[in-house]
Amino acid sequence: QVQLVESGGGLVQAGGSLRLSCAASGRISSINAMRWYRQAPGKQRELAAGITSDGATTYADSVKDRFTISRDNAKNTVYLQMNSLKPEDTAVYYCKMVTIFLRSYWGQGTQVTVSS
Repeated sequence: QVQLVESGGGLVQAGGSLRLSCAASGRISSINAMRWYRQAPGKQRELAAGITSDGATTYADSVKDRFTISRDNAKNTVYLQMNSLKPEDTAVYYCKMVTIFLRSYWGQGTQVTVSS
């Protein structure tokens, strides 16, 4: 059974930094895309950042130049470095991995709270 385990969330003051990690365990075939989504209270889940198997990245406009997504293929792990955090970044952050066979897996979510 495949599980995605996220870590690194927490409470931080505005302007601070956090680094999220998401590691896949279990039998998982080759992972293509790795993505971070976030969902703020009362809002829909949105894509924050994504990275393909060859390292191409994409970011939501709201996080561009502040967040950096990276991956370690040997460890089936994706990271999200978040700098210059703002109160509007407060959300539950979820990782998602999509295999080359288009099977998707989600993490359980990790809370990020940015105080003003």
